[in-house]
Parts: sequence; structure tokens; C-alpha cells
Amino acid sequence: MVEQQPFKVSDEGVSAGLGKSRKRVFPVPHTQPPNPISEAYSYCNIPNRTEQAWEGHSPADYRLLSVQVMIRHGDRYPLYSIPKTKRPAIDCTLSSSRPPSHPLLNSFINHMGQGGRGRWEPPLGSVSRLPSHSACEIGELTQIGVVQHLRNGQLLHHAYKQHSLLPADLLPQQVWVETTGKSRTLQSGLAFLYGFLPDFDWTKMTIHHQWSTLFCGSSCDCPARNSYLEDDQRRQYRLRVANTNLDRTYADMAHTLGLPTRQLRAANPIDSLLCHFCHGLPFPCVPSGNGGTGGCLTLAQFAVIRQQQLDDEVDRRKAGLYRKYAILAMYPYLNRTALKMERVAKASETSTRPRVGGEEIFTLSSAHDVTMAPLLSALGLEDAKFPRFAARIVFELWKSPSASQGQAKRKAGKGQKSSLKDRGVFIRVLYNGEDVTFHTAFCLSQDRHISQPLCPLNNFLNFVRRDMFSIVNATSYKEACYRPFG
Repeated sequence: MVEQQPFKVSDEGVSAGLGKSRKRVFPVPHTQPPNPISEAYSYCNIPNRTEQAWEGHSPADYRLLSVQVMIRHGDRYPLYSIPKTKRPAIDCTLSSSRPPSHPLLNSFINHMGQGGRGRWEPPLGSVSRLPSHSACEIGELTQIGVVQHLRNGQLLHHAYKQHSLLPADLLPQQVWVETTGKSRTLQSGLAFLYGFLPDFDWTKMTIHHQWSTLFCGSSCDCPARNSYLEDDQRRQYRLRVANTNLDRTYADMAHTLGLPTRQLRAANPIDSLLCHFCHGLPFPCVPSGNGGTGGCLTLAQFAVIRQQQLDDEVDRRKAGLYRKYAILAMYPYLNRTALKMERVAKASETSTRPRVGGEEIFTLSSAHDVTMAPLLSALGLEDAKFPRFAARIVFELWKSPSASQGQAKRKAGKGQKSSLKDRGVFIRVLYNGEDVTFHTAFCLSQDRHISQPLCPLNNFLNFVRRDMFSIVNATSYKEACYRPFG
């Protein structure tokens, strides 16, 4: 399922010490519905423009301690095909002579040939490191998808270069890379990593496998989570069948193709139509006969299905069931994120070096839309656009200069241990380059002022370990998951 929802840019963020005034992202209130065609262009995310991003921006003298990134895979070939139509003709081999290209594309292809020197958790070692079929296979990453993530990685490389995030003598334990077992997520992660760390040393790299698209590791068992999702799917079904315009559109499309309407719905035609749309290909046509009138599927029909998906996003927020699902779905990932940040923050207290030696300072998780959508919802960013191809969510951990001075004074004094609240460590959350920190549930009510323009890490830790469970009327993950549902 492909869904989106609108954002507008408004309200300037705190600019003191940041160099420029930052625009922040807000939902559109009381305006015309979003145009489904322009929203579809945004979803395609064709890499044909210069992107301005706010990763790496902080008040003066703040020190960047760690970065954790989740990406959605890049542009892919459809997972579904429309019966009686030709599959879109797309070449999934990589060639720098075919647009869109990237200056790093050739060296990326060569570097992936050395991947046997890396360490691969099963079953990733048997997954192709590059898309390679002249006629794309189902779900295969396209050259657009590769270029999207070479650009993403290079963008963050430049954003963090001035902060010396990763040392020249990088240790294997300082970088964590994980992906699901799908070729499109593995290849997207490798493209991002190569853009971020050109010519990285394979011998220092381990690629970890996440068997669940929720990245929940050993904490995936949660019956209540599945019940909330099933309830939301029933809500979605009721909304869809009540849409007479959508029913009429599917009936017209089925009549053209000579198919039962139910069969066309089951084929999820929007997935294939989006591929045609994003690649600038004509929509499928069929000759008359075989029970159908013949002709071509149209942009107007595509727009009706897209609009229904946008309407569903609005209804989903009102119902609130998906948010409850999202809280339980993404708690394991968020808890792991919080633990990593807390370890780095504590280690920074005993180190005056710019980087902390034995801690993970960069994490890359290569995932799917069904990973990122609940993550956005769990963070309280329900008004964010549905994750486009090659979307990214970034968690940055910062330390204030006053915190380092305070630590020195405490060491010179009685050697008292400080609480994490007093350590001067802060979190930023960015979505596709936009700073959305003060729209998250844990920082929405934070008093932001010139002397403290960032969000305290303690807010995030309390949210993950306690506050987020209030959405499901519980005090812990275990209680929320195993309490009788309903």
C-alpha cells in the first residue's frame, strides 16, 4: 500500500547560533486537499534537483557525538503486475551513460565487486550487491534507486565532515549497518554507505541482518500490536468500500482490461501505475477483445486511487488505531536507539577526545515503508508525508560546550556523578532533511529558547521508557503487548 500526507513549510525555527533561519514542517490546516498528482511526483523523489538539508547544523561549539539513520529503499520495480498488460520496460543494470547518473556510480560498482572481503550475516552473503537484470525483476532496485542513495549518503558525508564524526582510523565497532534480507534494502544501504564513506574498508565492515521489517530483533512477539493493526485494516477497508468514486474508477479500469473488478483490485494496480508514472512511461494499454473494451488506463484514474490513499491518511489519524500499532511496533527499535545514545553520552563524560573510542557513533538501518511509517507515527510525527522512495530519518546526538566545562569542574571537586539530565546532551530528529524535533511527541511541549535551542536527550529517554505507553494505557512494553486486548 502506498500512502502520503501533506506538509507545508512555515514558522521559522530558532536561528541563534545556527547561521540561518530554519524552516520547519507543519501540517496543512483548513486548506484545499493536496493534489494527488503533485504528491505522486514528491513520492517518486526523482534525483534531478539540488537538495537543501539541515543535518549537521547546530549552535556554535556544540559537539556531534553520534548519528543514527533509517532509510527506506530507493526506487524499485513493481511488486505487483496488472493482468493482461505488458510489464514496464525498465533496465535494472547500472550504467553511468544512462540518466540519472552520479559521479560516484562507476567507482561504487567497482567497490561492490570487492564485497567478498566484508563480513555478512546469513543470509545476506548470498544476496546480490548490485541490481543486474536488463529486464527488471519484481521488486528490484533500479538505477534511480541507487542514485537516490548515493546522493543521500554524499549529502550526509558533507553535512558531517566538518564535525569529524568518523575518525580516519575508524574501528569496526564504531559503525553498525543493518538491513532486511531483500536485495532492494541491501543494495540501497550499500549505495548510501558508499556515498557516506567513499571507498570504505570492507575488512572493517559487518553487514547485519534484520529478519523483521519492524527491526524488532528478539522483541518481536507482541499480540496486541497485531490486533491494533488488524483493527486499523478493517477501518481502512470500510473507508475504501464507502468511496463510490473509487468503486466506479476500478469498474471502468476493469471494463477496459476485460477483468472482474475484484481481480483488478487484488492486483494492486497503483503499484505498477506508480512505476510508469515515476519513470515517465505511458500507462498500460490493451487491445479490444477478450471481454474488454480495450484502450489505455488514464492519469485521471491514477489520480482517483492516489486521492483515496491521501484521504485514508487523514482518516487514520482521526481513528488513532494505527498510532497504537506504531507505538508497539517501533518500541524495540526506539529502545535500541535510546540505549545507543545513552551509552555514547555516558562515555563522552570520561573522554575529552572528539570521538568516543569503543562506542557505535554511526548506525545505518536500511528498511521499508512499512518500517518508516510506524516509526514516524510512534514519534508523534503523524502529519509527516508518507515515506517516499529513499526517505531518511536521522537521529543526531549533540553535546553542549557548557557540559564539558561543567564536567571538568565536577572532576576538580568531589567527583560527584551527574544525572543524565545535567550532562548537556541533546537530540535532533530530521526527516528528509527537515528538522522536526520540536514536532515529536517528546519535544512538542519543550520550552525552546536561545540559551537551549535543542531538545534534551532525557526527554527522549523518558518517552521511550515510560511516556509512549500512555497511548495504549500501559506502563511498559510487556504489559501493553500481553494484556487482554480490547
